[in-house]
Amino acid sequence: MSSQLKESAQRVQDKLTELGYPNRVVELPDSARTAQEAADAIGCEVAQIAKSIIFRLKPSNKPLLVVASGVNRVDEKLISSRIDDKLVKADADFVREHTGFVIGGVTPIGHPEPILTMIDEDLFQYPTLWAAAGHPKAVFKLTPDELAAMTHGQVTSVKKE
Repeated sequence: MSSQLKESAQRVQDKLTELGYPNRVVELPDSARTAQEAADAIGCEVAQIAKSIIFRLKPSNKPLLVVASGVNRVDEKLISSRIDDKLVKADADFVREHTGFVIGGVTPIGHPEPILTMIDEDLFQYPTLWAAAGHPKAVFKLTPDELAAMTHGQVTSVKKE
């Protein structure tokens, strides 16, 4: 693991420091673009990967961040009914515009503007989680409580049954 972080990963490290957290961003030798790749590289369960998925809300055109356990598929209809808004998949340009990061490196923190966030309640069964840190090879370790505090996210059921 290199000591010199890529610029986008360094932004996440700077944000963690600014928020007062001791968590460290690490860059993996291989891609952690998918939850499975990240778990393999870290040596943890796929369920401990906190994957950040950006949706676009229609008609407001605002982003919604869902932080889900790596093993869960997000139930878009469930979330739509919960927030009384329509979710559509966000394209790469929308994701980069609203988060400042590329798909595969979207992190739960450090976006240019606050983003409405929902956190998968299933993440709370693990003492430690791993989240993307601004680059497809960068991750950071955190607890579920830290995730909730950092994002001001609403903890709820998000998975497709």
